[in-house]
Amino acid sequence: MADSAFFCTLTHEGVLAVIGADASKFLQGQLTCNLNYLSDTRSSLGARCTQKGRMQSSFRILLQPDGCLLAMARELVEPQLADLKKYAVFSKSKLTDDSANWVRFGLSGADAVLAGLGLDLPADTDSVVRANGLIAIRASHNRAELWAPADQADSVTRELHAHLPQANLNEWLLGQIRAGIGQVMEQTRELFIPQMINLQAVGGVSFKKGCYTGQEIVARMQYLGKLKRHLYRLSLDLNEVPLPGTPLFAPTHSSAIGEVVIGARSEHGVELLAVLQSEAAHAGDVHLGDAQGPELTLLDLPYQLDRDREIQR
Repeated sequence: MADSAFFCTLTHEGVLAVIGADASKFLQGQLTCNLNYLSDTRSSLGARCTQKGRMQSSFRILLQPDGCLLAMARELVEPQLADLKKYAVFSKSKLTDDSANWVRFGLSGADAVLAGLGLDLPADTDSVVRANGLIAIRASHNRAELWAPADQADSVTRELHAHLPQANLNEWLLGQIRAGIGQVMEQTRELFIPQMINLQAVGGVSFKKGCYTGQEIVARMQYLGKLKRHLYRLSLDLNEVPLPGTPLFAPTHSSAIGEVVIGARSEHGVELLAVLQSEAAHAGDVHLGDAQGPELTLLDLPYQLDRDREIQR
């Protein structure tokens, strides 16, 4: 169903709000993405790192008239609030959990339905359109997020039901996996640097914006080209979806060669994104859980890594 028309509710994510005159200036020094590239019609993926370049969260960030909204794994909202507040003491910005004020939907193959809501969303990834209090964002090809204020959620849900079948969250995650968009979850917090989940390949890292927390490590990995672990898409014949952080092994290695990022059921078992040692991934013979566990098959991603192009952002 991931390639057909449907809608689902994005119950796995919450919304962190940073509001105030200094919101964008404050976040510019904290996040991997360049807030100068954002506008009323443009959003971005991004991440917040530790000083050592390890991601505390990844998110989609959206400008609002009075600040910014960041959608991330629900379990990460409170930890990120607590950490960011330490740095916002002298900033004219207020940080809150805004999750209760929004109901967010994932839509596939539903541009005509969005148009019926007054949202003529461009095809370009990360594009944004707004109408009647609603916000639509192009997440990837043929996929869109629809943000509705909580007081409009019931009417929007009825409208979606009238034109689309409702799917469960698995179908949205399967589309995300096929788009090659990794995500930090509670189990993988502070495990990866941004390039390990290919965040720079999907516009979530800027190498021209200047300093931010963890920037030195992230930039060094990009310019020196020493990173040996990347995001891969794989499949396996299994009914149960492995949790984020589940280790992957190869018989030729004595320790884990990678970890699951996100997974979802597919027509033929399970598909997942995983961070793997590149040498082991291309050699094949990758197994889930231990060296004798279920074997995984490498699948294509819809993009290729291109360091020269990526550093131009």
